[in-house]
Amino acid sequence: MQQAFHRLSIRTRGKGMTMITAPVLDWVASTGIEDGLLTLWCRHTSASLIVQENADPTVQQDIASFFDDIVPESRAYRHDYEGVDDMPAHIRSVLTNVQLSIPVMNGRPVLGTWQGIYLFEHRRIPHSREIVLHFLGS
Repeated sequence: MQQAFHRLSIRTRGKGMTMITAPVLDWVASTGIEDGLLTLWCRHTSASLIVQENADPTVQQDIASFFDDIVPESRAYRHDYEGVDDMPAHIRSVLTNVQLSIPVMNGRPVLGTWQGIYLFEHRRIPHSREIVLHFLGS
């Protein structure tokens, strides 16, 4: 059994999804570990990780619109020290995931044909986000 760790720095453009599939696949391949479990951990409370369709960008647009509807910035939140988009960002992060587990077979994460790994930024302005990758396998 082997394990490997990596920190992936991602610069977002503000609210929305940033595909991180390619750097994740590249790093997994570089470890030399063939089979195991890959864990991705987002070190933030106002961004999250999701697996979602990677072919049609209207999917990401519809998801973003849905989150705007169910967690509006216009609501009066008690936690408002960092701006009107901060508390909604925390709630959106709770509704999604800050951690993903993906099986790896033959040196590649087992993603479906149309699946991609995304960092889902919930704040309006660009941020630098860190994702920790942990790969355990043989």
